[in-house]
Amino acid sequence: METADPCTVTVEADGRAYRSPTFTVHGHHYAIVDLVGLSQDIGSYSVTLDGEAVWPQEGRPPSRIRLLPAEGVRKLTFGSCRTSVPHDAAHVLTHGNDMLRTLGGHLAQAGDEEWPDLLLLLGDQVYADNPSPEILAYIRSRRDTAPQGEIADFEEYAELYRRAWTDPDIRWLLSTVPTAMIFDDHDVRDDWNTSKTWREQMARTPWWRRRVIAGLGAYYVYQHLGNLSPAERAEEPLLQKLLGGDGDTGDALDEFADKADAEPSSNRWSYARDLGEARLIMVDTRCARQLTPGDRRMLDPDEWAWLQEQVTRPAERLIIGSSIPFLLPEGVHGVQNWNEVLCDGKWGRLVGRCSEMLRQAFDLEHWAAFRRSFEDLARMLIKLGKPVLILSGDVHYSYLAKANTGPVYQVVCSPIRNPLSRVLRWANVFTQFGLATLVGGLLARSAGIPRAPFRWRIVKGPWFQNALATLTLPGTLTWYESRDDAMKPIESLRVG
Repeated sequence: METADPCTVTVEADGRAYRSPTFTVHGHHYAIVDLVGLSQDIGSYSVTLDGEAVWPQEGRPPSRIRLLPAEGVRKLTFGSCRTSVPHDAAHVLTHGNDMLRTLGGHLAQAGDEEWPDLLLLLGDQVYADNPSPEILAYIRSRRDTAPQGEIADFEEYAELYRRAWTDPDIRWLLSTVPTAMIFDDHDVRDDWNTSKTWREQMARTPWWRRRVIAGLGAYYVYQHLGNLSPAERAEEPLLQKLLGGDGDTGDALDEFADKADAEPSSNRWSYARDLGEARLIMVDTRCARQLTPGDRRMLDPDEWAWLQEQVTRPAERLIIGSSIPFLLPEGVHGVQNWNEVLCDGKWGRLVGRCSEMLRQAFDLEHWAAFRRSFEDLARMLIKLGKPVLILSGDVHYSYLAKANTGPVYQVVCSPIRNPLSRVLRWANVFTQFGLATLVGGLLARSAGIPRAPFRWRIVKGPWFQNALATLTLPGTLTWYESRDDAMKPIESLRVG
């Protein structure tokens, strides 16, 4: 919880009271209250701050706590890319309906069989580089310095998250459905860590260091802490500093975030959970990158070793959360392979500089643009011989891809609320599913790039509307859109 003032937060559930004092970071007050030892589902809970009742929310059903079924998670709902603009007619026209808001309204009236056991948010939960009109007005009210039109510090990030998650339907949804999250670039800034050149350019930008420290610090508080179990939080060194600090502990958070950016191996944002017979592995594909030209890796050696360990643990099936897709349309994959080797100097320095410009301008930074990591992971997943579903977002359209060898699936659901314009939709269809299909392979071969370890194809999609998807285990996928403020299926099919 975030509270207006320092206090003791009490959650009453199952006839017991669970208490925790707040801690303070940059003038903001937070509390984590762990409800441990629950033996049954809780039909409702209440929250008081120093004895003053603040929850449940008026006009909404009681917030409940459902323990994971003994056999494991049955239903996951997921998506990515959500702008927090108003819900007035003008913004609905430009941005469509907010699928999180629609989901909250739907669950408030739905039966138990329709509730997900877990909500996965796969990146761009907030847009720090493209804030809403309200956030822009807030920024102008407190400063006229750079960066204009973007978030600059922790205070502005806190306001960004507050605006994103306090819509009544969304606030209620997050109070009653368990969540797991991972960042993508817009949670910090567009193209974050796309290349070494990008990092060097940003390092020369006067306001950048303050911004990235604030972005990672805010992510730690607002998203990452909720990804950890009580046992993991008990062993988290930074959290112990924040909880045990005397007064404001913002300096400790800033020091941590600064080091996490400069030395990615100093912290792990990735995490894994056992969900019964399935294993969920959420992978940091942004901060953990190795950006060495000629030896780019999506995951640095420490992170790769961790992923190898997680993938080989016993499980009937793997669910891998990667904010950016692993399997793109094959033609686009070839273009990104080609661009990577040109950036590394395959055809000379001038071509390399031009290729770097293309890399940044057209977001050529997915797994395909880190070819060695793509191939290593592809071989590892095929060797497993078990169903693997890779859940992703980022690209602002949804689709299903399947490997031609083995039960490896790429499931993309994007955006939750940030649709492409009609012009950009047609441009994506033409370039990614038309032109790239024809030329991607030719470009890759012209640069001497070997074929990928396996081939794949898009078997459903693309769909460009705002969407959320649901995976019902052992293997039914359904994408939903919002029509008349109701959840309506776009497509439903079996996988695995």
